[in-house]
Amino acid sequence: MEATIEVAGLRKRFGAAQALDGMTFTVRPGQVTGFVGPNGAGKSTTMRVVLGLDRADSGHALISGTPYRGLRNPLSHVGALLDASALQPGRTARNHLLWLAHSQGLGGRRADEVLRQVGLEEVARRRAGGFSLGMRQRLGIAAALLGDPPVLMLDEPFNGLDPEGIVWIRGFLRSLAREGRAVLVSSHLMSELQDTADHLVVVGRGRVVADTAVADLLATAAAGRVTLRTSARADAMTVLARAGATVAATDRDVLTVSGLPAERIVASLSEHAVPFSEVSAHRASLEEAYMELTRDAVEFRSEDPR
Repeated sequence: MEATIEVAGLRKRFGAAQALDGMTFTVRPGQVTGFVGPNGAGKSTTMRVVLGLDRADSGHALISGTPYRGLRNPLSHVGALLDASALQPGRTARNHLLWLAHSQGLGGRRADEVLRQVGLEEVARRRAGGFSLGMRQRLGIAAALLGDPPVLMLDEPFNGLDPEGIVWIRGFLRSLAREGRAVLVSSHLMSELQDTADHLVVVGRGRVVADTAVADLLATAAAGRVTLRTSARADAMTVLARAGATVAATDRDVLTVSGLPAERIVASLSEHAVPFSEVSAHRASLEEAYMELTRDAVEFRSEDPR
């Protein structure tokens, strides 16, 4: 059976709150799938349903074609990190993993292997209660890897990591996907997913808003827009607005222009002797594309300071 996470028509209500409203998507092997959405969008509830920690009112969630409760030795099928603080603080890092390994019929050698994989070999005999958040994240990832599972689910794995740790986990997640695993990563750090994820599932108000390749999403977000760099920002905005463009200032000397092709922008600026140093196709960030997609799905919105 191919390594997948299949979520189909999940509905879940907590009292008056509809947490999941037909959530449907599939996480496929060989790629990192980012799972993103505003607070209250249903990400954590979905992951808990997949792992059998919550029961859906309707719909189903399968891991490689089987419900979690039907898996024998589940750590060999799916590894998960939902809460890096969910550990016994008095145990050493190695003993924490040994306890989990023995519950699945695994030996101490595997615990030592995953400690090396996540860079905790030198602190294996330190008590986990004294670990920083970043170290606890690494220990949680080690626990998820114990059974060498073909499916991985990680909730906010970038939290608490220093810059070196973030660079490490980007490459580590990509390497796990290259091995043919299905990797689902929930995160609110769009900049990290842009450099890590191949695919993106964007959710809002308990349902899927977009299910797309990251490259396709960025191309759609950038379509028809041009980046203009100019030392005369105000003049450029006036000239281009009169020519029919929509112009937004994105930095002190950078404008994003839509509604006019690049050649028309160049001609209009040249005609009015407005200096510029760059006119190029706009490169959208994942955060920009995400904000556009979830504009109507944010549960709590702060007041615009302007």
